[in-house]
Amino acid sequence: MNETMPADTAVTRTAPSGAPVPGGSALRLPTFNGRGPRVAMLVYNDAHNDARVLKEAAALRAAGATVRIFAVARANSGYPEGTVPVSDGVDIVRAREFALANVSPRLAALRDRVTGKTGAPTGAEALKTPAASGAGTEPQGTPALADGTAAVPASATDTAQVETARAHAPRPTITTAAHAAADRAGALTADAAMRAYKTVSLGDYWLRAARAALAWMPDVVHANDGNTLAPALWIVDRCHARLVYDSHELWLHRNVRTDRPVARKVEAAVEKRGIRRADAVITVSPSIVDWLTEHYRLETPPALVRNIPAAGPLPDPGRGRLHELAGLAPTDKVIAYGGRITTSRGIEETIAALPHLPADVHLVMLGYGEPDYLAVVAREAARHGVSDRVHRVGPVAPHEVADALSDADVAVVHVRPTCLSYRFALPNKLFESIRGGLPVAAADLPDIRAVVERYGVGEVFSGEDPADLAATISHILADPDRYRAAALAACPQLTWEQETGALIGAYRRALMGERA
Repeated sequence: MNETMPADTAVTRTAPSGAPVPGGSALRLPTFNGRGPRVAMLVYNDAHNDARVLKEAAALRAAGATVRIFAVARANSGYPEGTVPVSDGVDIVRAREFALANVSPRLAALRDRVTGKTGAPTGAEALKTPAASGAGTEPQGTPALADGTAAVPASATDTAQVETARAHAPRPTITTAAHAAADRAGALTADAAMRAYKTVSLGDYWLRAARAALAWMPDVVHANDGNTLAPALWIVDRCHARLVYDSHELWLHRNVRTDRPVARKVEAAVEKRGIRRADAVITVSPSIVDWLTEHYRLETPPALVRNIPAAGPLPDPGRGRLHELAGLAPTDKVIAYGGRITTSRGIEETIAALPHLPADVHLVMLGYGEPDYLAVVAREAARHGVSDRVHRVGPVAPHEVADALSDADVAVVHVRPTCLSYRFALPNKLFESIRGGLPVAAADLPDIRAVVERYGVGEVFSGEDPADLAATISHILADPDRYRAAALAACPQLTWEQETGALIGAYRRALMGERA
């Protein structure tokens, strides 16, 4: 733990640790020479839609801090390098995104040839698909095959010419085995190049963000996840700032490829040093609190700050948008999915459950996803014969999610426990569904089950059998009103404002020299 403050810094205790400030319910942070603390938050994304980071920044600002979020630019997505004000006292400072073309155009061209992505759209361009009623919608003018792949239009003349050319082409002299070996070598080369590119990109962010943050001379460095701990440690060692580590997931056991032994050892060493050095540790679920406490033998457990939506008016199903966005009739039943559309989140399992449910039950996904996985979703829907019942309607702003979901009939919160981090998950989509007043069909994972059963907002299903999930959904749809009433009753208790006490308390302990 960091036990020293800068020699020229005078810390003023504005209120007893953990006590509310008179005249308001928010906690206040100690001041430094008459000013609030400067908090440098490091996050390896563009930060524009990172709800947790933005909510934490707003809470710290309300407690008296000035906050700068040091993120990375994503110019193709519309978030270029530079400083952008979020609100008074909260700015996003985006470091320039690493681009191989800026360093070596020749290497960039070689990379495109090796990966076969010459001319392929990137960033926002690759994600621009119309909000349509079919998941994995192809760009206009490109028909989709039943398996979700794109068909190449060709005239009859073109086809005849191709067949003639094939018939008269000389037979290849390279053997099939040689072709296979060449393909494997190419795949390995492309994989190694991509790994190197990602490593260099991360290192470039570390360097740029660390230099920018250090120039600001922060009082606290807030490392969001393990991939920002290295630059955070570099900064605090040079300016004697306090370190807060915010583990958004169980970093060492997250869902990443397993064939990376060197990276795993480096990450483990960095997190061990970071947690031992940290003045406060924060995380998102009770199970991760327990794991970190036991694994690192922490004297004080990490502070639990769950990722819960901010308080606001109770949702009105009349303001819900899923039926409208998906082009469904008011009588159709909607299974809602909100969040990133990616693997191990129960999307494929929900699609597989649809054939076991009445034809008027639809899955509507409110979120964004990478094109490769959207193609998987389209293929799964086609394979199960439910393409007309699976809809992707695109993301909405974080503060609009609960209202947008509120006209659904049930939400499926399914995280496939493919890694320990997923088993310990307590996803924000669970709380967004509750905030939307929706009954919940939830996977049987410890922290998710605890919330669902404590508040009576839904039912838990076990196993991977689609029929079991379908039976749970049917059970809820048979009497949804009692679950909806329970969700609405839980809303005032499950708010971000309830979580900020733990966040500010951890900061006060860190800043005032008490052990976190």
